[in-house]
Amino acid sequence: MNRVWSTIVFAGIGTYTMRASFLVFAHRLTQLPPWVLRILRQIPPAALASLVVPALLRPEGTIDFFQPRFAAGVIAAVVAWRTRNTALTLVVGMGALLALRAL
Repeated sequence: MNRVWSTIVFAGIGTYTMRASFLVFAHRLTQLPPWVLRILRQIPPAALASLVVPALLRPEGTIDFFQPRFAAGVIAAVVAWRTRNTALTLVVGMGALLALRAL
């Protein structure tokens, strides 16, 4: 067996071992302290905010508060805050964006 195939086989074994180790130690992941669970619950909103906020504030690379995306985002945020309805937030936000772009 040459060097390339040895590398492929060992990489496969290493990958399989890393993935299988999570199954072996999965029971420990269910017993996390409450403070760790609180922190882990904050990761999805933080990741979403890191994607959405730059797209609202800097769509062309510079900060512009007087553009349709930002205004539609503010309107959608108010709808989301008041109603907690995801579908309504999407419809109102997209409607506001389309209406503001048409102006």
